[in-house]
Amino acid sequence: MLGDRTEPLRPHDPRALGEYEIVGRLGEGGMGTVYLARTAGGVLVAVKVVRADLAPDDEFRRRFRSEVARARQVPPFCTAEVLDADPDHDRPYLVVEYVDGPTLAHVVEERGPLTAANLHSVAIGVATALTAIHGAGVIHRDLKPRNVLLAPGSPKVIDFGIARAMEAATNGNTGDGQMVGTVAYMAPERFGDADAPLTPAADVFAWGSVVAYAGMGRTPFAADSPPATAARILTQPPELTGLTGQLRDLVAHALEKDPANRPSARELLDLLVSGPTQPAATSAALAGQPDLRAAAAEAQAVTGVAGDGRTLVGYDENTIVTVPISEMPVPPAGPPPPEPARRWFLPVAIAALILAVAAGALMVVVGRMGNRADAVGPQPSASAETLIIQDQLSHPRYWQPATLATEKADCLFRDGALVAERAKAGLYRCSGPDDVVPANFRAEVGVRLLTPDSCGGIWFRFAPWKGYLVRVCADKISVGTHKSQGVTTIRSFPLDRPLLVGGDPVRIGLRAVGGELELSQDGVSLGVVPLTDPEITGGHVALGIYTDGGAPTAVPYEVAFSDVRIWGLP
Repeated sequence: MLGDRTEPLRPHDPRALGEYEIVGRLGEGGMGTVYLARTAGGVLVAVKVVRADLAPDDEFRRRFRSEVARARQVPPFCTAEVLDADPDHDRPYLVVEYVDGPTLAHVVEERGPLTAANLHSVAIGVATALTAIHGAGVIHRDLKPRNVLLAPGSPKVIDFGIARAMEAATNGNTGDGQMVGTVAYMAPERFGDADAPLTPAADVFAWGSVVAYAGMGRTPFAADSPPATAARILTQPPELTGLTGQLRDLVAHALEKDPANRPSARELLDLLVSGPTQPAATSAALAGQPDLRAAAAEAQAVTGVAGDGRTLVGYDENTIVTVPISEMPVPPAGPPPPEPARRWFLPVAIAALILAVAAGALMVVVGRMGNRADAVGPQPSASAETLIIQDQLSHPRYWQPATLATEKADCLFRDGALVAERAKAGLYRCSGPDDVVPANFRAEVGVRLLTPDSCGGIWFRFAPWKGYLVRVCADKISVGTHKSQGVTTIRSFPLDRPLLVGGDPVRIGLRAVGGELELSQDGVSLGVVPLTDPEITGGHVALGIYTDGGAPTAVPYEVAFSDVRIWGLP
């Protein structure tokens, strides 16, 4: 039984794509057709196949490939996982997790506005998704009720990441001035200066419109035509009759005309789940959906310290009244640059683009350390190990500079090393190559602590938000698991001689074979740690910065990495 949201295949539809058996149609939209498919193991997935007229366009394929890579960077918090893609197929396609649930638009159309607890669930879920999306340097561009699925466990945001590729393609095919988006959910700045860059604040405006629609059954700038709706967005205050309390106030601030006065997605999330007061409906939504609660907590964990109403940028201690925000989010560094906003034209409705997720992809650690006799554990013979990637980390090569402006976090090259830094407590991983490291591997990396309370983070066997984490701090080196529930320590090794902040790098060695990790410092073994979590089977290795609990929340943190190398072991 495939469900009543699936239509039978038509005569011209493919019966297979790659290793996926096509079993039904899920929808059709601006990107192409969305099919329900089955893997060889019997798992249902959604396959999004690009329109035939776009497939021959080399520029579209380039943008498609680039945007798929960006989408893979988005953590799967209230989003759906990207599983596979083939940009070089005669009909490029994307494979994503199949989410079996109705759209928010369908539910509201059929049943009317949501109840209080369900409304707060949608508000939290979409804010969680945007926190993850923006944290990966992606802007959704087409957030609307049809792109929010009410899946079991938590709402899920879909259809982002390929919007820029689609926008470039449709501009070439349908005339200048057309853009991806749905008028009722578009921020005022999207109708203005053609040279103005689009920022995450546009998605925050769309969040306000989506939540208002869910709570009222209509959009806050509803009019009898798209041009009239655009005029109201540009000139009139939102109509929010039907919303009450703190959520109404927060929606109103998200719908500010000036993007500088809107909260960030992370601030929305903090105020919704951990602000100074919490409405009963929020407590009910979180209590009834543990998956939603866990996703929100993990999204907060990977983008900084969870807010408590006292440390939120743009808010005073006890209210959600906005005050001037000194530093607004800017598009992240690195290709491709954001498309400029364009003057308004009736937009294309994109009903079936890419589902939001990043399958794991935040970074892989590899690099160059040189052949050393002091590696962890017994030295395997040269024929028994395979060098995967090496890099001195002295300049952009496998790793590229990256910035997360909303969290004041970045990775950059300075003084011959890769430096991970944050302006406040939290964690941040540096983007690297996508090579998957075998479960059995040996690695070395130079770590230098540049500021007090900073810890170097080395993630391994890391895939879609579960893996192991080595924390290199001044007074100890710890090994633990890092999953959606947070970090759990397996074993810590206190250092008799604490690492000197600002001193010379120390060489940290890892040798993972089967269910054990041998850890070393400067060639001296610290001990063996069991790796027995059945949920963690393999994946990437990553480098970044981490702060332990109790670290001050508003001081800068920096860690430098140098000379890394990873080998695969038999």
